[in-house]
Amino acid sequence: MKFFIDTASLKDIQEAQDLGILDGVTTNPSLMAKEGISGKNNIMRHYKAICDIVDGDVSAEVIATTFKEMITEGEELAEIDEQIVVKIPMIKDGIKAIKYFSERGIKTNCTLVFSAGQALLAAKAGATYVSPFVGRLDDISSDGMILIEDIRTIYDNYGFETQILAASVRHPLHILQCAKIGSDVMTGPLSAIMALLNHPLTDSGLAKFLADHAKANAK
Repeated sequence: MKFFIDTASLKDIQEAQDLGILDGVTTNPSLMAKEGISGKNNIMRHYKAICDIVDGDVSAEVIATTFKEMITEGEELAEIDEQIVVKIPMIKDGIKAIKYFSERGIKTNCTLVFSAGQALLAAKAGATYVSPFVGRLDDISSDGMILIEDIRTIYDNYGFETQILAASVRHPLHILQCAKIGSDVMTGPLSAIMALLNHPLTDSGLAKFLADHAKANAK
């Protein structure tokens, strides 16, 4: 399973890259705003800065909601770097845009997916990635992992090449559940990824090893 980090923070991206496990980055307008990035030129430069850090795909989201405007904006984003994946919302014109980009070899990420039917449409249109939002489904007392399972079954039934990118991942249990189900990618905050490192027996075991080493070398 690929690990993407969901942020616009260059610091967090660099830390994940330095850890040696980062496969890509996803961003959105809210994450850009959180980092204080505004204005078209600044946003475009920031996307390029992200691409310069990571080796894998970087999802850059369009703001437009009409077909024509999504095409214009998406083509501009794709010109930033070959790593850019144009992030398109799951709406009628979005599906049309995904088909347009797919036919021209431009990678896409269909975002704001909350049903298996939406994921099926995205795959039929040729999306590179589909992003079901598992955390937001959990927020409304629905099981986001059931959606991942349904999409996995449908894609495997028909050999769709669209990758399942589990989004809105909130904690390490989400990551492990996605890995068990067979999600191709997960994207979440650095905190969720780093939490996979933690186990109290690792901490106590290391503390004992160090203590025993200190005793042995004190003699």
